[in-house]
Amino acid sequence: MMMVFGIPLPALFGQLVIGLINGSFYAVLSLGFAVIFGLLNIVNFAHGAFYMVGAFSAWMLLNYLGLGYWPALVLAPVIVGCLGMVLERLVISRLYKLDGLYVLLLTFGCTLVIQGGFRIAYGNSGMPYPVPGLLQGGFLLTDTLFLPTYRGWVVLVSVVVCLATWWVIEKTKVGSYLRAATENAAMTEAFGINVPRLLTVTFGVGVGLAALAGVLAAPIYSVNPTMGSELIIVVFAVVVIGGMGSILGSILTGFALGVLEGLTKVFYPEASGIVIFVIMVIVLCVKPAGLFGKSS
Repeated sequence: MMMVFGIPLPALFGQLVIGLINGSFYAVLSLGFAVIFGLLNIVNFAHGAFYMVGAFSAWMLLNYLGLGYWPALVLAPVIVGCLGMVLERLVISRLYKLDGLYVLLLTFGCTLVIQGGFRIAYGNSGMPYPVPGLLQGGFLLTDTLFLPTYRGWVVLVSVVVCLATWWVIEKTKVGSYLRAATENAAMTEAFGINVPRLLTVTFGVGVGLAALAGVLAAPIYSVNPTMGSELIIVVFAVVVIGGMGSILGSILTGFALGVLEGLTKVFYPEASGIVIFVIMVIVLCVKPAGLFGKSS
């Protein structure tokens, strides 16, 4: 059996796949987090809760309405995005003129309420969600290297969604309106653009990305009320490392740290749970704005 630095190649490849899968979720979640922070300048600590709600939405669409994975892939992000827009318009928008700490505390409180509600309704035990038939099975890359089809699909969707979102924000007229509204809301409104509505839609898109990640995660991980709380701290670290508000930085850092975490599990498993936070500390000491952030 081929060995790499004393590690069997199948074991190394398996951890790379796992790292790439985790990196895909980190990238999509960090992207939504960065969109909200970069364009609305608020820290949405409820992002993990919306990720969990996205997974539960897919589960409920299947078990209550009989709608499978493919409709849920579209409907769940839309549903959760609409819920996010309602939350932004009714509650969060009232705090924009206050210190950002108030919004952070508000969204943290929303996380506790959402998680508590789902825990009361469904308990703490995880509920399975089936892999769609079209994506079952896998591919033998070599005699010993196996790639599950669904995991390859998750990586593909994550890359496409991340690049598409970056392109819309950085290269289109809609994106230019968003950036203009962030930098000078009064002047943007003078051109006839409804800035409050634009900010509401932006928040909805950000949490919709979190919900999409939840739908993608449902067939891999069990659907449970705490699945978001387990990821939000890591996602926050990824965004800080990439640069707060940097769309491209969040995407690249998310994928890279997922792979690095997977490799750490092979060569030094004891450090796999803290490697991302060690990197965050180092980056903040060397470049406080993050790898792709701009110093103020």
